[in-house]
Amino acid sequence: MYQTIIRNLNPKMEQVVDKLAESLRGLRTGKANAGLVENILVSYYGSKIPLKQTANITTPDANLIVIQPWDVNALGDITLALQNSEIGLNPTSDGRVIRLSLPPMTAERREELVRMIHKLAEESRVVLRNLREDAWKEIKKLEGGRTITEDDRYRAEKDLNKLIEDFNLKINHLLEDKEKEIRTV
Repeated sequence: MYQTIIRNLNPKMEQVVDKLAESLRGLRTGKANAGLVENILVSYYGSKIPLKQTANITTPDANLIVIQPWDVNALGDITLALQNSEIGLNPTSDGRVIRLSLPPMTAERREELVRMIHKLAEESRVVLRNLREDAWKEIKKLEGGRTITEDDRYRAEKDLNKLIEDFNLKINHLLEDKEKEIRTV
């Protein structure tokens, strides 16, 4: 009975880790990365769609992102979306492609990013703990209603702790990889 609760908890925790991974991909590191701009929403013929669905995004070198729209008429919309985004880069256009030059990062900016990714990771851990707590309350309710035994509750607690430990490990791996990427000059 408690296995169902834990089985249903697993995909929710996966979503938390996936969301963190996506957030980390969007952070600027020392080199150009298409993930920095691919999810910026562009107003294209009246609807908002991600940039990756309107243009080809390439990184020809470590400090340049080149965006080539599939429809040249969308060039102005893409440029406007990039200017209004929070990436803090000024796009330049030659009428066919948009170029984003990434200035070298300072040591202060790197440390600020490291603090920010630690904050994001901690927020994800808090969400995981809240999910675990909700599942634990459900399991205790089952025990209170005599649906499961005390031994089942102990097994459930062990399984929940193992699950949260595994997902915290995944978050730590994501954090370590991104921190190493940010600190690399």
